Amino acid sequence: MKYLLGEASEPEKQAVLDWVAADASNQQYFNQFKLIWDTSKELAMQSPVDENRAWQRFQQRVHEKPTATVKKLRFSPLRVAAAIALLIGLSVGGYFLYDSMNTPKDMVVYTEHQVVKDTLPDGSMVTLNKRSLLSYPPKFRGNKREVVLKGEGFFNVTPNKNKPFIIHAGETDITVVGTSFNVRNIEGNTEVVVETGIVRVTKDGQTIELHPGERTTVNAKSKTPVKEEVTDKLYNYYRTKEFVCDDTPLWKLVDVINEAYDANIQIKREELKQYKINTPFINQSLDQVLNVILETFPDIKKTEQGNQIILE
Repeated sequence: MKYLLGEASEPEKQAVLDWVAADASNQQYFNQFKLIWDTSKELAMQSPVDENRAWQRFQQRVHEKPTATVKKLRFSPLRVAAAIALLIGLSVGGYFLYDSMNTPKDMVVYTEHQVVKDTLPDGSMVTLNKRSLLSYPPKFRGNKREVVLKGEGFFNVTPNKNKPFIIHAGETDITVVGTSFNVRNIEGNTEVVVETGIVRVTKDGQTIELHPGERTTVNAKSKTPVKEEVTDKLYNYYRTKEFVCDDTPLWKLVDVINEAYDANIQIKREELKQYKINTPFINQSLDQVLNVILETFPDIKKTEQGNQIILE
């Protein structure tokens, strides 16, 4: 925890890095922990709670139990405790309620190795991809419906013109009234793809409107979101179990395959990355998908090195 707080000494930092590097499962555990830790900070920053008063109340409770030991954080410590409990208690996917200084309880949905469907308090539906986290209140109060997303999710939002639905994804806010769209927030990049309705995407005060068949990708360097035409439906793979390619560059298909199958496929020759493919793959295994690629492009050869598959 001191490592994530920035309070660790150099030997302590090195000990954490050595532990992470020692085993792939350690790296995975650390990534999961950091994901929930970062999200807990976002939740705390968005909370209307007076943190100083909340901390005083928390200290009063602790002083009633002399054996307890606590350390003040810059954000709600109970939120972090909940995040830790969530990480430890859930290995596949699930739900967790936590109490932040007498505020209404928030629902956190975290997925690890499987896709999870959930119904939000307003009846909106969300499908979360693997390794994703969504936080929302048990009831949307006031004049907004706000959630926080880390990872990827497809939303089918119940219409309500008087109460817009807002997704906080990193530095990007996505606002809708009622529509269906996909949001992917990974490593500082946020991609929004609209299927129905109109979606407003905002970053640093700059807003664009997306219509069906349009997308935008926002990253740390983006000043104003830019809309593009959706040229394939690969973003849908985790919902439909289909890879629908329509003149799709091979590199893009490989990126999605790596994510879907937890594979490690590398394209060795640069010119191969731009090969275009138009084959749909419907609920097929990794070997079946690779075989179709090799049959489609006879000049591509496949070799394996450990857990790595090389196309050259």
